[in-house]
Amino acid sequence: MSTIIIQNAAIATVDAANSEYESGHVVVEDGRISAVGSGPAPSDRVEGTAGARVIDGTGCLATPGLVNTHHHLYQWITRGLAQDEALFGWLVELYPIWARLTEDTLGAAARGGLAWLAKTGCTTSADHHYVFPRHGGDLLGAEIEAARQIGLRFQPTRGSMDRGASDGGLPPDSVVERLDDILAASQDAITRYHDASFDSMLRIGLSPCSPFSVSSDLMVQSASLAREHGVRLHTHLAETLDEEQFCLATHGCTPAEYADKLGWLGPDVWLAHCVHLSDSAIRRFADTGTGTAHCASSNARLGSGHARIKDLLAAGAPVGLGVDGAASQESGMLVEELRQAMYVSRLRALSSDPAEALNARASLRLGTIGGAQVLGRAAEIGSLEVGKLGDIALWDLNGLGHADIADPVAALVFGPPAPLRLLAVGGNPVVEDGTLLTADENALARECRTAARSLMEAS
Repeated sequence: MSTIIIQNAAIATVDAANSEYESGHVVVEDGRISAVGSGPAPSDRVEGTAGARVIDGTGCLATPGLVNTHHHLYQWITRGLAQDEALFGWLVELYPIWARLTEDTLGAAARGGLAWLAKTGCTTSADHHYVFPRHGGDLLGAEIEAARQIGLRFQPTRGSMDRGASDGGLPPDSVVERLDDILAASQDAITRYHDASFDSMLRIGLSPCSPFSVSSDLMVQSASLAREHGVRLHTHLAETLDEEQFCLATHGCTPAEYADKLGWLGPDVWLAHCVHLSDSAIRRFADTGTGTAHCASSNARLGSGHARIKDLLAAGAPVGLGVDGAASQESGMLVEELRQAMYVSRLRALSSDPAEALNARASLRLGTIGGAQVLGRAAEIGSLEVGKLGDIALWDLNGLGHADIADPVAALVFGPPAPLRLLAVGGNPVVEDGTLLTADENALARECRTAARSLMEAS
């Protein structure tokens, strides 16, 4: 690993004090941040580090790399479909297509989706993969290999569905699995892949899909298995009013109450969407340390509603951002979710009172340290602090889209997506001057186009 010294950049550390420097430095040595502060880097760092690479960040903003807490990478090759549907209708239209996924098509989708995340500032991404066709091959392995190729920190979850249409669930029976098979595959994923080390590039979680596609037994046994091995738990929850009606009719309680009854609230759990939460549910999330992955654009695309993010934060619950699957958020840019989260918060507030809505810096916190907290990695990533991993985004604000906005954080959040001067993961450059270094972007585009065509023809 080379030493990287960034000089003369605006710095938003996103530490506990929200420390910012109008012109500062960040030094990364052996994959970890060794210095950050105002003014030039200490002279002994610049002169005494053999082979150090010095980057002039004039006109740029350095932030922690963005942390994506919810995605479905397989959907990268099914974008633009079911354009006018809400969640349940959208799923019914797309499940038969996803039932034809193979190791090859998923690998192409994952490489494309992860490359795009990297090009738009993301250094760590979760993924929730829950569609396992019977003859699809090693789908989880395919996306893990894709993340290794692109160079991002990866936190995939071994998802599952065991409640098909014949058992009162929403998905067709062709994409559900037997409970015993799911538990065996989940155990295997943990054993083969999970790395709990401080600088881990790969951690595994377990993630039954949603209340309307899994059994209570699967939820309970997955939680037991995850806690036996010290891995995290993830699922969709309280995304739509349809889901709430399903839970009331099937389980006699709301989605949040259902999760609580099954032992699915706690500091090792993060839940996607959480749009429809009561005051008591928000208090339980805060009391138990349960995290939320806020997916503002996807919730808008599917008409699911406005999540109560400011209320969750005020209560003390962890919240991060997610792009969600590309079939319900075709842009796939986590940097755009900073703005979208702020806008949705202001729409919900129905007021210009800043105290009632997110601002630019609060949104940046959601996309960085908030996401790290949700994924259980706040001690390692999510802020620019000495001792943390060198996951850094250096945004170029010199161009026409940003140059006249005096506040660099406002330029990043309110402005158009900023190009990257540098994206480093553990001090290793992944993107430079807007160009992906770890793969050929044109080849990835051709591969995704071919995979999308193949999938549609097969279905």
